[in-house]
Amino acid sequence: MVSKVIVGPQGPELSELIQGYWRLAEWNMSPQQRLTFLKQHIDLGITTVDHADIYGNYECETLFGEALKLDPSVRSQIEIVTKCDIKLCTDKFPARKVNYYDTSSAHIYESVNNSLSRLGVDQIDLLLIHRPDVLMDADEVAEAFAELHKVGKVKHFGVSNFTPAQFELLQDRVHKPLVTNQVEINPLNFDVAHDGTLDQMQLKRIRPMAWSCLGGGEIFKGTSEQSKRVREELELIRDEIGANSIDEVIYAWVRRLPSKPLPIIGSGKIERVETAINALNIELTREQWYRVWVASKGHGVP
Repeated sequence: MVSKVIVGPQGPELSELIQGYWRLAEWNMSPQQRLTFLKQHIDLGITTVDHADIYGNYECETLFGEALKLDPSVRSQIEIVTKCDIKLCTDKFPARKVNYYDTSSAHIYESVNNSLSRLGVDQIDLLLIHRPDVLMDADEVAEAFAELHKVGKVKHFGVSNFTPAQFELLQDRVHKPLVTNQVEINPLNFDVAHDGTLDQMQLKRIRPMAWSCLGGGEIFKGTSEQSKRVREELELIRDEIGANSIDEVIYAWVRRLPSKPLPIIGSGKIERVETAINALNIELTREQWYRVWVASKGHGVP
């Protein structure tokens, strides 16, 4: 059973593993099947769900909302995370020439209202700025956050893919503390472990959220030398600790970081979700953790 944890000094409380819904549109599920899957992972203790306005070409929130509508009582059992600020150049917005970022207060309000409508809920538990916007006016974002909290549309705020400096800038201006930074962490890409991002999270006693823990499948089927080295080392460690699959080793590797990231699971198969839960019972040694580091880097530590 997955436990809930406080992600920062002033909350909120989220499940220690998070179910990601960015591929929901690819799962080809009926509304009832979506609801069944949702209830299955809730029963396992995974109550936090991760969304973004753009996922599935702006469709995933709607698909999730259709499932919630079948049993509105489920809303009180989950914590909804969603994101805003990316504007996609798609068939839905043919006038846009390129993808770009927009952290204007007008877009943040519009995005939140759209997410609430698509999800069919009255409040978002945690809103994240999806990507750093070079044109971000921190004061304007702070005003938008304050207004959204005041009217009860958003409980908590955070960021995604922010550098420590970008995090500090926004934190300096907002009235409520930023409660997380959702960043990529996997054995093929863990730059945030070295660039100060996770150090900052540990300093502030904030638990980051980790996306793409399995490297988008590259760890399992990638043909690069890095992928092969990492895959081989993970298999060796899997044998040593008696894990069922390298998935479990990877999630345990991410969770071994002292900032205690909350891994996001991307699969729509409950069996894969259960595999991630198995990792909660695994604690790698320091040497095992660094063996994966060495395999990824292709050289020993300095």
